Amino acid sequence: MEGIVSLIPLVLVFLIMYFLLIRPQQRKLREHQAMVAALRRGDQVVTSGGIVGKITKVKDGENEIEVEIAPGVQVRVVRSTVSSVLNKTEPAKV
Repeated sequence: MEGIVSLIPLVLVFLIMYFLLIRPQQRKLREHQAMVAALRRGDQVVTSGGIVGKITKVKDGENEIEVEIAPGVQVRVVRSTVSSVLNKTEPAKV
């Protein structure tokens, strides 16, 4: 009986850590993955390196996108390095 009582504080610490640290990180990761999956041509994005540009080419199934950072200057960027989308474009009409 005393063994179980001594484990209660340890279990409480684990629960607090789960709800304050682990769960919010998982939610943020899911949101980032959804944002990266929804990238499309014309979106203005910011990379984790601080580069601001407009997406010019998105290939499904590939890990890279093409971003125009200045007129006529295009760079290939790994999708997961996009940290935020500044301006979202409307979906293309099919």
